[in-house]
Amino acid sequence: MSRTAGSGYLVGPGEGGKGPGVLVLHSWWGLTAFFKDVCHRLADEGYTVLAPDLLTGQQPTTPDDAEAALAAADVDRSAGLVVSSARVLRNASADARAPIGLVGFSMGASWALWLSARASTEVAATVAFYGSQSIDFSEARSAYLGHFAEYDGLVSEDDTVELEAHLKLVGRDASFFRYPGTSHWFFEADRGPAYSAEAAALAWERTVAFLREHLPPAAPTTGPAA
Repeated sequence: MSRTAGSGYLVGPGEGGKGPGVLVLHSWWGLTAFFKDVCHRLADEGYTVLAPDLLTGQQPTTPDDAEAALAAADVDRSAGLVVSSARVLRNASADARAPIGLVGFSMGASWALWLSARASTEVAATVAFYGSQSIDFSEARSAYLGHFAEYDGLVSEDDTVELEAHLKLVGRDASFFRYPGTSHWFFEADRGPAYSAEAAALAWERTVAFLREHLPPAAPTTGPAA
């Protein structure tokens, strides 16, 4: 099943199936067809997936437009949407009491990292694609997987090293990978020259293995089709 759910996109495994919840948080390009496809790929792995629309329908096509959209966004509204979307996802998943997973890209990775620390008991696994956060993770319980570019004008190597060190310092399970020859957006197939099919395939393989370890997909439960 797949459907628009409020300010987002919801998809589950099979027709009316339910699995563990995964929240997908898009980059500053908006909730594009690419990120909806990511939702379907995760659903094919046995997860119930929700991607909130953090830019309320906007889909910028240039970095300048994306920066403007991000600057104009209400941070409190975005934070509230991320938190409420996690709640909606848990209720839509196979077990509303179980923790969820997070998969975020760039801007969305920053939100994923933030949520993993804020809602510590509700998040079991966090995947960050080329995004960072300088916050306190001491209460976080999530495991972390990071995918980072070798050449990145938006996330510095210092930011990445600091984040990984902080997570490990507070006892979190954190594995960060750098992908040689890549730049920001390397996972996103609609980003033209920045996209690296080889790196994206490896990052996806690692992401699925990580989620299976920390958020095992059970046999989907069947409910009424949406």
